[in-house]
Amino acid sequence: MEQCGQELGMTLLNISRAWESADTSTSTALVNNLPVLVNSLTNNKKSAFGKRLTSAGRRFQSMGQYGQGELQRISKAMISTGKLLSSTPESEETNEESKVETRMFKFGELQVELTREKAYIGAAIAFVYGIVSWEISQGIQNIPESSFQYANDNALAIAKSLRGALLVAFYGSTVLSGFATIGLALLARELKSGKK
Repeated sequence: MEQCGQELGMTLLNISRAWESADTSTSTALVNNLPVLVNSLTNNKKSAFGKRLTSAGRRFQSMGQYGQGELQRISKAMISTGKLLSSTPESEETNEESKVETRMFKFGELQVELTREKAYIGAAIAFVYGIVSWEISQGIQNIPESSFQYANDNALAIAKSLRGALLVAFYGSTVLSGFATIGLALLARELKSGKK
């Protein structure tokens, strides 16, 4: 994704997943989109994609002969196309393009591109969540223990313990929300200054 672009990178990732699950219809549909995606690439990204295609073709070639020689035919097509694309003359990227860094947040299979707008939205959500957590913790704390009326001492002890746990949880959420708000706001400023 960093070398070939977000859209082409995701397409290649989905093609590999389709191959792993032997989903020929999905892989065919995705492969049919490749020429359009490749034509929209800059020279540098075309060259990077060509090098990756050549490398992948050589891996197919090293697998040997299977069936009716399908792997060898695939490898030849990948290598020849890869060499053609990698011979594309690399051009100097414009200052704007070279300065802009695509930042990705990765959590397992989830990948989200970080932008200034998303960082500000996240900061706003964290701020609102912090206020809600603070209000709930204040509401719990303002309940006097004398108002607890239970059948026995065990139930009263459980209620007090639960009240303490809820207070810790909601005060902790308030503090974490504050840190998240500040962190996301600083990240948004950094992303903003990086794009100037």
